[in-house]
Amino acid sequence: MTTDTHTSPTAGNLFMVVAPSGAGKSSLVNALLAQDDTLGLSVSCTTRDPRPGELDGEHYRFVSTDTFLALRDRGDMLEWAEVHGHFYGTPRDRVAQAIAGGTDIILEIDWQGARQVRQHYPQAIGIFILPPSIEALETRLNKRGQDAPQVIARRLLAAGGEMAHASDCEYVIINQDFSVASQQLQAIVAAARLRYASQSVRHADLFMQLGIRKPYINAS
Repeated sequence: MTTDTHTSPTAGNLFMVVAPSGAGKSSLVNALLAQDDTLGLSVSCTTRDPRPGELDGEHYRFVSTDTFLALRDRGDMLEWAEVHGHFYGTPRDRVAQAIAGGTDIILEIDWQGARQVRQHYPQAIGIFILPPSIEALETRLNKRGQDAPQVIARRLLAAGGEMAHASDCEYVIINQDFSVASQQLQAIVAAARLRYASQSVRHADLFMQLGIRKPYINAS
């Protein structure tokens, strides 16, 4: 199994959007992708069944448990986790190729997966989406109409533990007003692209011409 760690700046940024189920993570990411066609979304694998309207290869790669475990055991997953009785994971090679080539990639991920990604990409940018309250989270889960009552109860029970890991991320967005939260997510992406680490790689020739040869130093 590969355990390589990428500590040097890459041409593309790796964003991890983390949230409990029902906080609005997917809606915010979809709005961001609609506004910025230079961003790429990593399509995760999952063993759960598609929800209404979900398409294989677009929302998830829907695979059998045996297929998923084979990919995991070969080391082909950048991260993986078992969530609410189903496996989820991010294919390693597609992410590595994209950011090496200069494409910014977004991962919709849970906190367990985000910690695994950090082991390979310490410079990944974590963004945690919080609901304005547990009551609002319950309302959204019920309005979504995609899960049975017992599943919703399980998701709400798990939400507290998941939100306790918001401190693992550099940024936190409270999704009370969707338009405001969407603007905040766009602002984070725009700011991250202007970091020295990103600019020095994307514009290496210009930096050299201007005599800026100081290597990037990760102060953390």
